[in-house]
Amino acid sequence: MKQDVINVGVNDMEVDLFEGMYRVPNGVAYNSYVILDDKIAVMDTVDSHFTSQWLGNIKSALGGKTPDYLVVLHMEPDHSANIFEFVKAYPTVHVVGNAKTFAMMSAYFGEAFDKAVGERKVVVTDGGKLSLGKHELTFVFAPMVHWPEVMVAYDAYDKALYSADAFGKFGALDAKEEWIDEARRYYIGIVGKYGVPVQTLLKKAAALDISVIRPLHGPVLTDNLGYYLDLYNKWSSYTPEKSGVLIAYTSVYGNTKKAAELLASELEKLGVEYAIFDLSRADRAECVAQAFKYDKAVFATTTYNADIFPPMREFLDCLVERNYKCRKVAIVENGSWAPAAAKVISAKLEKCSDITYIADPVTVKCALNDASAASVKALAQAIAKA
Repeated sequence: MKQDVINVGVNDMEVDLFEGMYRVPNGVAYNSYVILDDKIAVMDTVDSHFTSQWLGNIKSALGGKTPDYLVVLHMEPDHSANIFEFVKAYPTVHVVGNAKTFAMMSAYFGEAFDKAVGERKVVVTDGGKLSLGKHELTFVFAPMVHWPEVMVAYDAYDKALYSADAFGKFGALDAKEEWIDEARRYYIGIVGKYGVPVQTLLKKAAALDISVIRPLHGPVLTDNLGYYLDLYNKWSSYTPEKSGVLIAYTSVYGNTKKAAELLASELEKLGVEYAIFDLSRADRAECVAQAFKYDKAVFATTTYNADIFPPMREFLDCLVERNYKCRKVAIVENGSWAPAAAKVISAKLEKCSDITYIADPVTVKCALNDASAASVKALAQAIAKA
């Protein structure tokens, strides 16, 4: 960070499930920034569990000075929970947001907040500016990335984009991990449904001279920004990152598992990249992210109560909800007396656009035999050709 921009955020190593459902073994960072200029602005707050630590970080950064503005880019509680606490700590501060931002503030914090802020609300419009001195913030609205009130801020002096939840990732700032995997899991899981709004924001961002991205989660990005922008363009346009196969399976007694593992073994012989997951045990968010990473997928599951095994049903629902599209797929079904999984899966995938079937479904009756094993091997050949 530059000397006049300080990250006063916190690392959360206490959380086990982000948003109550995403596993975060390496925690998560809630970023908040102080811009020191003729006027001082604090960019967003942090989760309610870290009020004292965050206020202490701000006090240290200010060095006895008083902030002029609290800029609120996103109202999700992991970023907005301490708005009222900040107003209480600095009762002369002006709060900056858009009309939808302030409507949510009133809903979250009630009349007491509205009374405390009074006339110190600064309502900005799309393209509006806030001058701090040499730093001047231009606000760019980004509705449904991934809430309706979201906006980002561009500082032409630093060539910095304060990107709200965009370009964020799971993991505390000191986590020893590559950016891409946790960023993909974060984006696909949380923002993946909203590809069109993200594409709109990327088009707006293309007109800006950006040399640094300061997100609300994860590290500040300064090097090779084209890499991150390209990934976001692919993710939000539902374009596969690379050629490969997700093999997602469920298995009650191990027979469908054997079929999935046979397929994986044959693909490996053919030099086809793949990732294989037991949906009953694997991290659901990682499986979903891998489905969007690759251009092909195989869904292998058991017929269960004339439907499909619940973990597969829930997984497919997650894909449909996030606009899974532009992929080549295949199905392996199992059933002891009346296999129906292929029919159920196909019906679910009808809700997805631009889905191409690589081959007819492979049916395993009870357990693999010579005929069904040969069909699995033939499917591997068809996948390799596809």
